Amino acid sequence: MHDNPPRVSIGMPVYNGENYIQQALDAILAQTYQDFELIISDNASTDRTQEICRTYAAKDKRIRYYRHDRNCGPAWNYNLVFELSRGEYFKWAAHDDLFAPDFLEKCVEVLDRDPTVVLCNAKANVIDECDGRYRGKYDVNLNTESPEVHERFHGLIYGDPKLGEHRCYEVFGLIRADRLKKTPCIGKYAHADGVLLVYLAFLGRFHEIPEYLFFPRIHAKQSMEIARTNYHLYTAWFDPKKEGKVSFPRWRIFGEYLRAVWQAPISKYERMICYLHLMNWFRHKRHRLKQDLIVAAQFTWQRLSEKFQPQTSALKET
Repeated sequence: MHDNPPRVSIGMPVYNGENYIQQALDAILAQTYQDFELIISDNASTDRTQEICRTYAAKDKRIRYYRHDRNCGPAWNYNLVFELSRGEYFKWAAHDDLFAPDFLEKCVEVLDRDPTVVLCNAKANVIDECDGRYRGKYDVNLNTESPEVHERFHGLIYGDPKLGEHRCYEVFGLIRADRLKKTPCIGKYAHADGVLLVYLAFLGRFHEIPEYLFFPRIHAKQSMEIARTNYHLYTAWFDPKKEGKVSFPRWRIFGEYLRAVWQAPISKYERMICYLHLMNWFRHKRHRLKQDLIVAAQFTWQRLSEKFQPQTSALKET
């Protein structure tokens, strides 16, 4: 380990990542920018993840490997790697994603040059789950480089004008650690990464390097694929303690957006415009918000029926 803290910290939370983690580690160690530390937090993996990580850590002193006795959920693990970091700049790295050798170098250059930028990312080219072949370029316009706070907020909650909701890939960019400490970090609810981006956007602009340097992988077991089908399952993915419990995922997102606007260090005028954007978001999402209430009612009715069913059967028998 370095006597002096590295300028960049990379945090990799992982659970059962044996299929792709070696490729991810090789991509990190191949970076042209070398002044970094890599913190790996293993959420009680049951596959070969521990063996692979310990082998890499033994060969490179910049790697710190932590293993936990039980799976505490992704949100807890994402936050832990940041808490353990020491660098001026911080980046989350998924065990199944890759990025180009000059990714860190170019992101550091941007953050060093422009203090108004709080997060630097690059264009994404999605890869497949087999041999890493390109599936297609992911180009979205979220207007997060705008100097106007309300425009950045609008882009993040609405998504791309043509493509709609975005995949929150920006959360895997390089972030100023001192700004990230001013946010709630990753919450234990669906779309918590998107809410975090909102908090960061209130603290500064984002910058996207106009080159395809980030290669996110799409595969069947990925959290994003869960989110596409069921936000209730997505909530349980972020926090396993919520599995089998009533949740209001989109109402929670709405509440978190409200809190972010209320706490943002912005002018009254900017806050008012953000509230207007949020009210329009509420109207636009009203059918999904209604669905949350329906699902919760159905779930509660089912649980009540199961609770009183044995009593009803006993009465019939007597």
